[in-house]
Amino acid sequence: MQPKKNPKADLAKSSGLFFAIGFAIVSGLSLWGFEAKMYDKAKKDDRQSELNKPLDEDQENFVVEAPDTPPPPPPPPAPAEVQDVEVVDNKANIQEQAIASNETTKEEKVAEVKDIKPSEPVDDIPIDVPFTIIEDKPMFDACKNEPKDRQFQCFKENLDKHVSKNFVYPPAALEMGIQGKVNVSFRINVDGTITVLGVRGTDKLLEAEAKRIIEKLPKLIPGKQRGKPTPVTFAYPINFKLQS
Repeated sequence: MQPKKNPKADLAKSSGLFFAIGFAIVSGLSLWGFEAKMYDKAKKDDRQSELNKPLDEDQENFVVEAPDTPPPPPPPPAPAEVQDVEVVDNKANIQEQAIASNETTKEEKVAEVKDIKPSEPVDDIPIDVPFTIIEDKPMFDACKNEPKDRQFQCFKENLDKHVSKNFVYPPAALEMGIQGKVNVSFRINVDGTITVLGVRGTDKLLEAEAKRIIEKLPKLIPGKQRGKPTPVTFAYPINFKLQS
């Protein structure tokens, strides 16, 4: 009777399989070790190249400016040249001159102080008085016989006549359509002459014409305050208007 063998116990049949498995394991381990070695070498090379990399490749340049060098101090001034000074003793001469100046000779006469007459009082400087409050108002010759309560009205009527008679509209203002009011202030002096004090209006052309008209006024009878001729001021508006 032959003894029976367990098929699992027949190792000869499985030896080829075991050999293949073992070879695969050994090959895998060898390959892993080789790759690990290559990885370490590559990492080492990268670190070395990082160290050898120039410092200014990835960083901005930091510029340091040199401070301004102060200019050298100026050389000390040359010592002034001292000239020889001669000292003269003038005490004796001064004393003699002082004594001589205090002495008076018999031939000299002392001036007598004469009586000084007081100067005559100076008349007060005339002060401009407004036309509305002057006692005796300035007048045209045509108004000298008018009663006092009619003097202002007569003065105004004759002034209006003078302006209407001598009025000339400036051609340039006429072409440009310029119109408006011009206020003229003037003074009737103590001799009856006229002085324009100021002109104010909307345009220089109109102002010039208003001044020209007033300066052509005839010589007037001057105003009086307390019986004395007094300068009198008067304000007069002239209205320049274009015909529509």
